[in-house]
Amino acid sequence: MSIIEVRHLKTLTALRETGSLVEAAERVHLTQSALSHQLKDLEEKLGCSLFIRKTKPVRFTSAGLRLLQLADDVLVSFRSAQRDIQRFAEGESGRLHIAIECHSCYEWLMPTIDHFREHWPDVELDLSNAFSFMPLPALARGDLDLVVTSDPQDLPNIEYIPLFQYESLVALSRHHVLAKKEFLEPQDLSDETLITYPVETERLDIFKHFLDPAGIAPAKIRHSELTLMMMQLVASGRGVSCLPNWALTEYTNRQYVITKSLGEEGVWCKLYLAIRKDQLDNAYMEDLVSTAKKTCFKNLRGILSPEL
Repeated sequence: MSIIEVRHLKTLTALRETGSLVEAAERVHLTQSALSHQLKDLEEKLGCSLFIRKTKPVRFTSAGLRLLQLADDVLVSFRSAQRDIQRFAEGESGRLHIAIECHSCYEWLMPTIDHFREHWPDVELDLSNAFSFMPLPALARGDLDLVVTSDPQDLPNIEYIPLFQYESLVALSRHHVLAKKEFLEPQDLSDETLITYPVETERLDIFKHFLDPAGIAPAKIRHSELTLMMMQLVASGRGVSCLPNWALTEYTNRQYVITKSLGEEGVWCKLYLAIRKDQLDNAYMEDLVSTAKKTCFKNLRGILSPEL
């Protein structure tokens, strides 16, 4: 029997992604003691250490890095085979109706959808913009199967799977009077035109976490459906806008706009996949969630692990 098993690779991967033994143990559904014993037993059999103790985040040795490389290769194939077998066992048909509460999410979600269509051609897939209705109650009723949201609600039978953390940043013209400030304070926006997607203000990060708690409102709100149009308006000095950091990367790299944090510490939020609990073990749902997690970190800059 091989010394290295799939469970070892999953444990090391969890340790890399979480950065600590405690969180890695939770990820692989073990106690910290059991996880430590598993790793120690593996190290004894291999005759070398895999990571340096008492470092945070965890630092891996050369041997540990080599096993992580193996894990990246093997676990992808393992999950693919497991998914295919589940498809044979459970059938390949079904329904997946998705609603998105984030205009900018299409950038990383579309590669996920492309992957899904390729592997699950017989699943009925429908993708809709969730700004014209309340998607989470629709999910709870069974009208939807998955919602991409940054605003979880306490609803029965709904599980929220965190994807990543992102910082909400204000985009300004390079010549804006606020461009010289290190960060923005709520009162800085009281005389500004705030350009937003056509969404209720209570569903926008800048209002929920920055303006409303301070009792501040912008002088004017202007709506736009397209991120590109929003950035053109900002660059021409027609107003300011607040978007996730990763959605602004393209425009800051081209020097169309500059960005400022909301407050000295910044406003950090999480993006979630909301799913009904009775669908968590569904084979094609598991595949979509797994692919979404990989795709967002592959395609987006400036995001952080949700566990940090």
